[in-house]
Amino acid sequence: MLDVKDLRLGFIAGRKTLAAVDGISFAIARGETFALLGESGCGKSVTAQGILRLLPAAGRVLGGSVHFADEELLALPEAAMRAWRGGRMAMIFQEPATSLNPVLTVGRQIGEVLERHRALTGEPARLRMLELLRQVGIADPERRLDEYPFQLSGGMKQRVMISIALAGEPELLIADEPTTALDVTVQAQILDLLVGLQAERGMGMLLITHDLGVVARMAHRIGVMYAGELVEVAGREDFFGAPRHPYTQALFAALPEVSRRGRKLVTIPGQVPSLAAMPAGCRFADRCPQVMAICREQSPDWRPVADGHQVRCHWQGTAAATAVAEPAAVAVEGDGAAFLKVAELKVHFPIRKGILQHTVGHVRAVDGVSLAIAPGRTLALVGESGCGKTTVGKALLQLIPPSAGSVVLAGSELVGLSGRRLRAARRQMQMVFQDPFASLNPRLRVGEIIAEGMAALGLATASAAQAAAVAALLQQVGLPAEAAERFPHEFSGGQRQRVAIARALAVQPQLLICDEPTSALDVSVQAQILNLLKTLQAELGVAYLFITHNFAVVEYLAHEVAVMYLGRIVEQGSAEEVLGAPLHPYTQALLSAVPVPRLGEGGQRIRLAGETPSPAKPPAGCHFHPRCPKATDLCRQTYPETTAASPTHRVACHWARLEARAVLIQM
Repeated sequence: MLDVKDLRLGFIAGRKTLAAVDGISFAIARGETFALLGESGCGKSVTAQGILRLLPAAGRVLGGSVHFADEELLALPEAAMRAWRGGRMAMIFQEPATSLNPVLTVGRQIGEVLERHRALTGEPARLRMLELLRQVGIADPERRLDEYPFQLSGGMKQRVMISIALAGEPELLIADEPTTALDVTVQAQILDLLVGLQAERGMGMLLITHDLGVVARMAHRIGVMYAGELVEVAGREDFFGAPRHPYTQALFAALPEVSRRGRKLVTIPGQVPSLAAMPAGCRFADRCPQVMAICREQSPDWRPVADGHQVRCHWQGTAAATAVAEPAAVAVEGDGAAFLKVAELKVHFPIRKGILQHTVGHVRAVDGVSLAIAPGRTLALVGESGCGKTTVGKALLQLIPPSAGSVVLAGSELVGLSGRRLRAARRQMQMVFQDPFASLNPRLRVGEIIAEGMAALGLATASAAQAAAVAALLQQVGLPAEAAERFPHEFSGGQRQRVAIARALAVQPQLLICDEPTSALDVSVQAQILNLLKTLQAELGVAYLFITHNFAVVEYLAHEVAVMYLGRIVEQGSAEEVLGAPLHPYTQALLSAVPVPRLGEGGQRIRLAGETPSPAKPPAGCHFHPRCPKATDLCRQTYPETTAASPTHRVACHWARLEARAVLIQM
């Protein structure tokens, strides 16, 4: 269906044209998923943009061909191309916050596609919009249709983007990190939806992702991309069973797993070469553990290693000797006293209607959260998108005023503080936001962005000291010193996230609130960031509130885990207790939905019934009972009290309390 041959794409920089994609070829059949893997900046997203002819103003097609259904897309006039985009071909973009129109409602943006490509308007279009939102797991779709993107969480924006892409019923779907911002249950639901649509329509898919678990679940064939070139192409079984390129093997070695918890993650030294400084020979040579003299002189040709499995590499071994992971530095913890104590925190947003904007209800985004974090410890806050995790983080910083409750930081109450006293308190607590593009000022250079916090709090006021501090921070997060002179739009998504982390670290906080800090990062950069966070914790005793949906990261990094559902914590305990022996049915369902980056692994998935209820209309009794496979009449009537299963393990569940009591009786 799609045949890409020798595609070359580049960007104009001054008087030069730099090749970002340099002669890649692949094909996708109907009903097939071809996955593109590789580090941030390797050209994966540029490839997708080139196929749809959506390159930015400086982008150029330098050569090659793109055939879709026997039509040469690169030769079509722009007016004809518009009939293909959104209809026969659609794309899920990497950053929904920048792809959704901020001044149009969700319904209007989905309706544009239905009107243009499906000739649907009026009530039939609205019914189809509601159906699309339900398909991607958005609760209360009637209300969401009339809302704007800024009113949605990061995961909900991603689901709206998926709805827009599916609205035109495309024959080819290009999915650029389609599940990056989604929690595991919605991710599993979306992947099931895409698999179902493939079977029903024979839809082809180009999947761009850094999540090897998603690749194991979805892809039929995989292409590994590095510095604008494909370096390995294989079927799923060969790829996971016997990867041959040293770069592919290094990606597997960088995965965070519970077995690597006490050790540093293996990282790939160096960085992807810049477009202006591509090596003459193999582009991976400077980072390769198997490098030979010929690698620096001559670009390798393709060679077959099995049926349908090709590799572009001079080295002909089978298993690269990856670096041995060193033991991770152990954080020096204090006396166990909590640095941050949160008690019965509530954040309720009023729902206003009518000309006079009367309050007719409240969105209970956070509804009585209590937690504590000690110096040098990491508490992971997990749960589905929209459950209130990010709101908790912002409320701790007083970026959102709490409706009730207490936030005590280093012995000082933060609720009610303002002005100079609040700024002084924020010196000890910083946040890495979920969307790096939206949280970085597009008018400032990276060096200015990082130095801004230092200047505001009186740290490193001398320009020379400030420049040295910025360079050191950039090096810590794996960026070159010259990145300080560039603007955020000149970086890839993963690189922007590293800038956001450097900015948060600039004022040397004692507590870092990390809101999905590795969701936009490929596995090699993720390993660098996780090693960095562990090192900082060991050296400085920094505490982390780690908001994430990546359970592999939770297993590797977290000391304690709190599971959140619809504004409340339903289970909390040590990482070993919550992940190894979960008690709440919701926690069990989350863990069962985690995609495993290995073929043939993973247990039986627990499929939750229905959708996540809206926090504006939470169910009576236990909020989870409409979806719980173990719900009883008691669950429908009364919210469960928190029960201690051990001195450190607590759960709010009627069923879990009865199970724990039965175990005690048997003992």
